[in-house]
Order: sequence, then C-alpha cells, then structure tokens
Amino acid sequence: MSITAAMVKELRDKTNAGMMDCKKALTENDGDMEKAVDWLRQKGLSVAAKRAGRTASEGQIASYIHAGGKLGVMVEVNCETDFTGKTDEFSAFAKDVAMHIAASNPLCVSAEDLPEEVVEREKAIYKAQALEQGKPEKIVDKIIEGKLKKFVAESCLMSQAFVKDSDLTIEDLVNELRAKTGENVQIRRFSRFVLGEES
Repeated sequence: MSITAAMVKELRDKTNAGMMDCKKALTENDGDMEKAVDWLRQKGLSVAAKRAGRTASEGQIASYIHAGGKLGVMVEVNCETDFTGKTDEFSAFAKDVAMHIAASNPLCVSAEDLPEEVVEREKAIYKAQALEQGKPEKIVDKIIEGKLKKFVAESCLMSQAFVKDSDLTIEDLVNELRAKTGENVQIRRFSRFVLGEES
C-alpha cells in the first residue's frame, strides 16, 4: 500500500510525532492508522524508559481548586529544562494531573511510596475476610495477593486510570509526555486539601 502525504499528516496531527516517524509507522503497519498510532506509542514508551534516569529538576507546581472552593490540590511536576516546563502542553498536563488527584484521591505517587504499615494493614484485612468466608488456607495467600494488587492500582497515582480517559493510566500520560518532549518527566509529589479536614 502506498503511504500518502495526507495519511502522514493525519497521523502526525493525532500523535504529534515527527514526519519521518509517522511515515515509518504507517509503512511498518501497511497504512493501518490505529496500528500506526500503537506502534508510535510503543516506540515512545521505549524512548521514555531510557529518559527516566535523567535528572528532572525544572517544571512547575500546578493547582486545582474544585468548584465551590472546598477541595484543592497542589502538585509538583518536573522535567529537565525550564523551556519545556513553560510550554502550554506541560502546563495542561500538570493541571490535568492536579484535577485527577482531586477526583481520585490517591494515597501516594507510586507503589514504592506506599507506607509499609498501610500495606500490612490491608493484608491483615484481606486475610481476615478470606478466612471469615471459609476460604481454604492454601488459597488465602493468592487472594491476598490479588486484592493487594488491586488496592495498589487504585491507591497509587501512577497506576490509576485517568479520569478523562479510563483507557490510559497516569503513567501512560507521563510516558506520552516524555516521548513528545524528549525529556524525563516526573510527578514528584502532591497535597490534597479538603475544607475542614486534617491533612
């Protein structure tokens, strides 16, 4: 199948990838637009993984105040250069993350940040539930493992499904921004404030 300039432009508009990358993606996938998008995303993820080790000390602190002023979030999102940290795309990403935190109330940024005592408390609850339901002792550990995996996915910001697009996790969004900017992008920390609640 011949790849037309219009097809390359359409893919570029969809993904913000370079012209040559778009042409290669379409060529590799016989002109199939959806497969080409997936191909570019996978390529971006591998590039993003290489960047993850680089120092990210620029960026911005974004905030989101929910309607009515009873819920607010501040989040620090880092990148490598001041230039990238000031772009509209980076600002929009940081705002989206702050809004997501307001809606989803994660406990921490990633699984590594979950306090050990929280993990142990959850395990104890799941074990008690399984035994109370009369589950055999030999499968209790598997049940605990499955429930803990779900708890981590729901409690840690990076593994949560994005509120604006549940097909993507926050980690997917970070990786896409890494691929687009060519920089290591990280969500460093956040605070969520609810009026009248102790933090």
